[in-house]
Amino acid sequence: MACHLLQDAAVAHCWELPANTFGGAYARFMGQRRFYADDRPVVRLVDDEELAYVVARAREVHDLWHVLFDCHTNVFGELALKALEFVQTGLPMAGMAVAGAQFKLSPQDRQLLWTTYLPWAAQAGLRSADLMCLYYEQHLQEDLQELRARWRITPAPQPPARLLLRHGSRP
Repeated sequence: MACHLLQDAAVAHCWELPANTFGGAYARFMGQRRFYADDRPVVRLVDDEELAYVVARAREVHDLWHVLFDCHTNVFGELALKALEFVQTGLPMAGMAVAGAQFKLSPQDRQLLWTTYLPWAAQAGLRSADLMCLYYEQHLQEDLQELRARWRITPAPQPPARLLLRHGSRP
């Protein structure tokens, strides 16, 4: 089975790409947060090799989806992206993350999640191309806006300023 591996060595050239490219935006997203592709945990508790690859690939593309959907890394961005992952993949772990984590939010923030972010995630996930089947590594040098248009990507709603300050998140 030919597996895509999105590791630091494979995307190191992205730092040299213009900011408007998918790869350039990905490098800046990862660098601003001090995230490293190689830091993703190994898939455990999955005996089937193909299923383990699907789970590993879902983890790999998560950060790419943050870039594609312009999803913040605050709690709303993460929950919205997990909801979109559930719509796209049907992976139970994504749906369970949203179902459980929402209860850590205040009632006001949970209302915002349900009225803004989850409806966006459902619509964006259904509208966009089948994102798990893309070989992202072949598109890193392409213009980000053109890819969004081609793959029917709807960027995420921007969080209210009060949430950016409170949660200390970066766009």
